[in-house]
Amino acid sequence: MAIASATHESRLEFKLDELLASPKLDAPLIAGGVRCHGGFDADGRYVSPRTLWRNPAVKAWQEQHLKTSPLPLVEVPKDAVPPHLPSVAQAKLLLKEGVREPMIRTLTEIAIVEGFGATIRELPVPPLESFIRENVTGTALAHLTQGLFEAHARDEAGWGEEGGHKQMWEAARDLALSNPKVPGDILMAIMGRRGNRNRSARALPELHEDVERVLGFMMNVLIIEVFAASTFRWAEEVLADPDVSDAPQAAADMVRYIRSDESPHVEYLRTALSEISARTLVGDDGKEYAGNEMVQRLLDRFLRFSLRQRGERRNQLHETIRASAKGVVKDVEELIQRFDALETEWQPPARYLDDPDAAASALAAQ
Repeated sequence: MAIASATHESRLEFKLDELLASPKLDAPLIAGGVRCHGGFDADGRYVSPRTLWRNPAVKAWQEQHLKTSPLPLVEVPKDAVPPHLPSVAQAKLLLKEGVREPMIRTLTEIAIVEGFGATIRELPVPPLESFIRENVTGTALAHLTQGLFEAHARDEAGWGEEGGHKQMWEAARDLALSNPKVPGDILMAIMGRRGNRNRSARALPELHEDVERVLGFMMNVLIIEVFAASTFRWAEEVLADPDVSDAPQAAADMVRYIRSDESPHVEYLRTALSEISARTLVGDDGKEYAGNEMVQRLLDRFLRFSLRQRGERRNQLHETIRASAKGVVKDVEELIQRFDALETEWQPPARYLDDPDAAASALAAQ
């Protein structure tokens, strides 16, 4: 099949192997001694993996949605995207003071969470016709389990002997900080936080629990991916600074490669959720519900939950600084005061701070 057909604007259906196909590369990407996905073209430009057909497919589905629905594509409001914590100035302060563990932990946590992305391929998706009234032929929804989820999983965690974002973040950390010793408790700490989340309250009790799980997972991942934009800007600026980074060019470039890979994730998720918004959902009792109301409710709930984690994150950073700065700086509390003074000022939108049950609405960061 000719490559040109992949970009034909009228084409809306794709095979699994097409959505997993990568553009031709002239050189591989090696990160930390691991052959990673993606690579470089003849001009030395980085090329993201699995985008030969996936990018034009998502574009075609978006165009179809905008032509056939009065609803715009789903957006995470820009004013709800928080700046990264720690800020660039905070991270540089700690590194210049010789307090490296908070940065090591932060970069390692990002790598581990990226690895969790592989679980998206295991998400049970009920038959679409069991809960969507209208036809979904030729949509992103129809391709979730036919390549989109699998491509996402491979991007994040790698595939076979090929590394993914997990390995690329580890490489960025090791380049910038010269292969630091990584605390062994980071994974257990992450799992403990995930396990402590309250999963009792349902956001969409009108729908079958399996349907809510799928839609909630997609919304949660979309918000994480959109929030990650500030993480990329933060990491690039910190790791590119020769005053605190041992390999400023290589480490920052690694983050840039990851950032370019994430765009298809944001776009296919917002496309599929937009397609849900434009359709009628059917509950267990046979009643019909407007998809846009269900999607908006999920967006509001997950944003409320996510934004309320900032205080918890600040407390975790304080604990790490206190534990790792002893014997490194004379006055740890004074360092924390200086650290706090450098935090980027930001106030979450008031509309996301008025739900007392918000913490119970995280449907399973599944």
